[in-house]
Amino acid sequence: MQTLIAVLGTLAGVGITSGYQARAARTARQEARDTEGLAAVTALVEALALHRRAMWVRENLRLQGEDWAEARTESHSTRAAITAPLLRVQLLLPAVAPAAQDAARAVYALRGVTGHGSLVVARTAALTASDALVTAVGRHLAA
Repeated sequence: MQTLIAVLGTLAGVGITSGYQARAARTARQEARDTEGLAAVTALVEALALHRRAMWVRENLRLQGEDWAEARTESHSTRAAITAPLLRVQLLLPAVAPAAQDAARAVYALRGVTGHGSLVVARTAALTASDALVTAVGRHLAA
């Protein structure tokens, strides 16, 4: 009888320990995903800001009738720099993917505006969308 109790106690201990280890592993994986997701969002917000600035300069020069060829080349580079972090955010944090896509579309909308007033409106919308992305990520990570 004592042997049976000892065996059952050992099995129960193994089961409990195994459960705790599995939970700790799940928690560690989630924390790693969150850390990667936060790094991806940081890179995306930075890329969006750089592209927003490049597009402001480009479109301002274009609207003033000045040579904007160099600014166009820079805007192509900054737009391309959005692709990888946007993809990472969509894959690592699918709950905030719509906000990330909205922020990218808002920055892209600076292209081809019809006047300085429209440029200011588009820039403000891009800033608002970027802020909304950060807010969505904060809510997601806090949950």
